[in-house]
Amino acid sequence: MLQEADYVIIGAGPAGCALAARLAASPTRPSVALVEAGRPRPSVFSTVPLGVAALVPFGNPYNYAYRTPPQTGLGGRRGYVPRGRGVGGSSLINAMIYIRGQPEDYDGWAAQGCDGWSWADLLPLFRRAEGNSRGADALHGGAGPLAVSDLASPSPLSLDFVAAAQAAGYAANGDFNGPSQEGVGLYQVFQRHGARLDAGSAYLAQAAAWPHLAVLSGCRAERLLFEGRRATGVMVRDAAGPRPLRARCEVVLAAGAIASPQVLLLSGIGPGADLARLGIPLLAEAPEVGRNLQDHLDYPVHQFLRGPGLVGFGPGTLLRAAAALPAYRRGHGLLTSNVAEAGGFVRSGPGVERPDVQFHFCVGIVEHHARRLHAATGITLHVCALRPESRGTVGLTSPDAGAAPRIDPQFLSAPADQELMLKGARAAHRILAAEPLARHGGTLLHGRLEADDDDLLALIRAQADTIYHPAGTCRMGADDRAVVTPALRVRGVEGLRVADASIMPTLVSGNTQAPSAMIGEKAADLILKGRP
Repeated sequence: MLQEADYVIIGAGPAGCALAARLAASPTRPSVALVEAGRPRPSVFSTVPLGVAALVPFGNPYNYAYRTPPQTGLGGRRGYVPRGRGVGGSSLINAMIYIRGQPEDYDGWAAQGCDGWSWADLLPLFRRAEGNSRGADALHGGAGPLAVSDLASPSPLSLDFVAAAQAAGYAANGDFNGPSQEGVGLYQVFQRHGARLDAGSAYLAQAAAWPHLAVLSGCRAERLLFEGRRATGVMVRDAAGPRPLRARCEVVLAAGAIASPQVLLLSGIGPGADLARLGIPLLAEAPEVGRNLQDHLDYPVHQFLRGPGLVGFGPGTLLRAAAALPAYRRGHGLLTSNVAEAGGFVRSGPGVERPDVQFHFCVGIVEHHARRLHAATGITLHVCALRPESRGTVGLTSPDAGAAPRIDPQFLSAPADQELMLKGARAAHRILAAEPLARHGGTLLHGRLEADDDDLLALIRAQADTIYHPAGTCRMGADDRAVVTPALRVRGVEGLRVADASIMPTLVSGNTQAPSAMIGEKAADLILKGRP
C-alpha cells in the first residue's frame, strides 16, 4: 500500500491527468500519486459517444449529480450540477467538444497580473496537448495525447442548422480554434476512430511504462495534512479505511472547481467565520476560497420533429443503436454522435467586440435539468452567455468529506446576464425559423418563437440551467486576496498548489475541457522548472 510519493495530485480530471503524466514522463522521474475517488476505467456508455445522453442527466457511478439550492434567478428552481467521477473526471461524461476559448480571455488574465498566462504564453501548451487529425500548423498540434477529430457521421440536421444560421446572418467557421472563433459550424471532438477519448485514457495510456506513477482510484481525499503551515500530504479513504498519504515535495489539488475549494475548506483554508460555524479549525484565512464561482447558464429550445440522423430515447433508439454497432466498430455511424454536433459563437449585437454567445445544436431532446429523456425525435438549440457577470459560491454543508458541497451559482443575479440571455434566445429563434431548418416543421416543447420579452425571460427562468462549465472558485491573481499566485501556489501555506478550472480569474469563452488540460500542462512546467 503506497504511503508516500514526491508529488500527490488530488483529482484525475483533465488537469490532474495532464499534470501526472507530464511529471511521470519527465527526465527527473519524480514519484507521483494520483488520487481519484471514482472508478479506474470508463464505462461502455462513456466510450460510445452517444452514451453521453444516458450519463449526464442521471446520477450514476460516473456522475456526482449535485443539486444547487433554489435559484432566485431561475424562478426558485434547484439547479442540476453533473460532475464526472472516475479517472478522466468530467471528460468521461461531457459532450467531447474541443474549444480553447478566445485569446482575449487569457490576455485578460495576464492584464490582471497573472504573468505567464497570456495567449502567447499558453498557445504552445494547447498545441503540445493536441493531437488533431487535421495535422499540425501554427495554431494546432498533431501529435499530442488529446485526440481531436472531425465528427465521423454528422446528422444532416446538423448541416441544416449551419445553413440556417448562415441564412440568419452568421458566417460559417470550419475551425473554432483557428484564427477566429466567430461563426457557426460543426464541432471538433475528443474522439479517436469514432470513440470518446477521455483525458485519463489519453494522458495515462503509457502509465504502465511509468512505475513511479501510482493511480489510486476508489480513493477519496478527505483533508490535507500539514506540519505547521507546510502541506505534507493528504488523509485519504479507500476500501481499507482512512490513512495518510505523504508528499515529499508538494501536494497539488486538481479536483475541479467544486471539489478543490471543498478540500481546502475541509483542511482549514478559507473564510474563518464560515469554518468556525462548522467547527473546523482555521489554518489560513483565505476569504475567497469557494467564492467567484462562474458558470455558463444555458437556455435550451426543444423542438419535436422528424428528420434524418435524429435520435429519440425510446425502444426505437435501442434497436437503431444495436443495428449501428457494426458501423461503430469501423469508426462511423449513429453511435459516434456526441449529440451536440454543431454550434457557433456569435456577437449579441453590432457594438460587441467579440463573440459573447455560444450555441450548441443537439440532434435529440434531453431535458438535463428535469432529468428527462424523450422517446420522440427532435432537436435542441442551446444558448449560453459566454462571459457571465453573475458570481456564486461553493461551500461546505458539513465537516464530513463525504457530504455534498453547497453549490450556489446565483444564476441571473446580474441584470446584464438577463439581457444577454434574451438576445441570445432571440438569435436562436431566428435560426430555427430560417431555411433549411424551417422546412422540417416541428413543434416546440416549451413556449413559442414569437414570445415577448417578459414571456421569454420567464421561459428562460423556467428552462435554463448550467451547461457544466464551473470555474473560478480558487481564483488566481497577483493581489493578496487571490487564492493562488500565478505560480499556482496557495497563499498563506507552503507546499500546496491548485491546478484546475477553479484557478481561472474569469471564465473562458467556451467549453472547458481543453483549458483545464492546459492548466495541468502549465502546472507541470511550473513544477518541473523548480526541480533540480
